[in-house]
Amino acid sequence: MPTQALQEMPPADQECASPDAALPDDAVVRAQRLLDANINPRTGLATDYLNHFNEAIMLLEMIPDIPECFEDFLGWQPLSYREHFEASGFKARELAISAYESGDPAVRAEFDNITMTMTSILTTVGDAMRQVRHMETRTVLAEQAAGWVKPLVTLAGGLINGRSSNADDVDEIMSH
Repeated sequence: MPTQALQEMPPADQECASPDAALPDDAVVRAQRLLDANINPRTGLATDYLNHFNEAIMLLEMIPDIPECFEDFLGWQPLSYREHFEASGFKARELAISAYESGDPAVRAEFDNITMTMTSILTTVGDAMRQVRHMETRTVLAEQAAGWVKPLVTLAGGLINGRSSNADDVDEIMSH
């Protein structure tokens, strides 16, 4: 074989591939793994974490109709992103934690700000419910807290999916 023909032959692992086909790089493989695990590859965040807050909202919304649910709500405990995934049955929990920790620090800070606000509301309302004795007061607290946290969950979900928020969004939600 002439030397030029040898130089033009594709490597053995690419013989059946088109001449311009390239093997996927690590970034493409990782992005696909994240997508397969329901983690946004652009933000490194998974909506599964919001289930932690949706559980609290569900309990709060049940209190007006089933007053005893306030005790279940009082059992809700705040969990960080990492703690949530470490305790969950999420199949790709290590990947979710790794993606979160290696994601854009600005996105993570914005996300953490929203989730810390939700956590603060929920723990403060829980503390208040422990102190009051009248069910009517607990019902009002539950309705107000759900009204504050639900839009924040939506805001966090948007951030997970790549839409940026800002401090004004949180302030606007909290003013209602």
